[in-house]
Amino acid sequence: MVKTIPRAAAGPMSKPALMRQMQEIALVDVNCFYASVERVFDPSLEGKPLVVLSNNDGCAVTRSPEAKRLGIGVGEPWFKIAPRAREWGLIARSSNYELYGDISARVMELLGRYSAWVEVYSIDEAFLGVKGSPAELLQLGRDMKTAAARNVGVPVCVGIARTKTLAKLANKWAKHNSTFDGVCRWDSVPADRREALMAGLSVVELWGVATRLTKRLDAIGIHSVLDLSRADPVRIRDKFSVVLMRTVLELQGTPCIPMEEERVGRDQLIFSRSFSTPITTAAELRQVLSVYGQQASARLAKHHLQAKVLTAFAGTSHYNQRDTSYPSVCVPLPMPTADPVILTKAAHALLPAIHEGVKYARAGIMVTDLRPTGNQKPLELFENPHEERNIGPLMEDIARRYGRGSIGLGYAGIRGGPDWSMKRGMRSPRYTTHWDELPLVKAA
Repeated sequence: MVKTIPRAAAGPMSKPALMRQMQEIALVDVNCFYASVERVFDPSLEGKPLVVLSNNDGCAVTRSPEAKRLGIGVGEPWFKIAPRAREWGLIARSSNYELYGDISARVMELLGRYSAWVEVYSIDEAFLGVKGSPAELLQLGRDMKTAAARNVGVPVCVGIARTKTLAKLANKWAKHNSTFDGVCRWDSVPADRREALMAGLSVVELWGVATRLTKRLDAIGIHSVLDLSRADPVRIRDKFSVVLMRTVLELQGTPCIPMEEERVGRDQLIFSRSFSTPITTAAELRQVLSVYGQQASARLAKHHLQAKVLTAFAGTSHYNQRDTSYPSVCVPLPMPTADPVILTKAAHALLPAIHEGVKYARAGIMVTDLRPTGNQKPLELFENPHEERNIGPLMEDIARRYGRGSIGLGYAGIRGGPDWSMKRGMRSPRYTTHWDELPLVKAA
């Protein structure tokens, strides 16, 4: 008896979607993104081991190739490697999110010149729909690589294939095999070499396959990517999930993960951060929650969303065994809203649960039950006057024009960085987003 794969498993295809399936997909990924951005404006960092640290200068989140050769792992605590930094010639930089975000936007805008269909997947990578002969596609990949280096200053690798999963593999190969010079089209590589690559890769290296799933696959004799590509998709669906079945089909060359114009369908937004200096009073935490309420309003307004539920929380450090406190509160909002006044007031419902004198190491808010703005108009009796005045979008527009410290609401109306704000003692200048930190060029 022969089983057939239900059409619904991969989703119905509209005519435009079918047309897109005829093209190939390019994955463009910036190499060591944070480290590469740091080198754009500081060429003295070229060739030197460099790490970019996480929030509060905690651990290494990006390592240059030179730092990787020193054996520094991702997530390595900075306090452990700092004593040997001078011996190694290791340079550390604090995370410079403003600069990274701006350079990312420039890369994505540049990629948009090469395809009308660009899906920004993360801060340093994007999928593009591309068409052409094998030679034309390889040349297109080389052109994008050259343009990114020349116009933005960052190195990229390009993987091109018929599916997103294979494009990810092609990109990985382009990045780690110098013979491709940063650009690999999957179908242009001989079949025996492709199989050798997949045979040498554990399934954990695959996009979307986690460690726990890898153990389950090992138990049924599927150890490598090649093993998974040869598996029966229906059997994989029955033993695991439709999601993994789609991965198998993608490895076999059948597109099952369509290109998206915009990643939508957010279920929640979270604003949380550890403090550089612990907070010990409700007054200080009120300021934190006010800042997060304002940030949540701006993000919701940007994506034309409103929230119906807000959760606020705080917590002491896991290493603080003497005073432990993990208060949280869930606040149903009277109506779907993105208004900063309502969100801030809801977040302040956490304050009565705060114990004075206890050292809180982190706090945050989460907004859930998100829905499109204007999707459900409230009765006149329940209308929010602040929403009609568009306070949230107005504040976001001012902040975008004049900087994040230019305006604030209530306790969030602060100009300088408060004591609890993120520690970034080794941050490079925000060269492209702050007038007083613009780079200076001097002619000899």
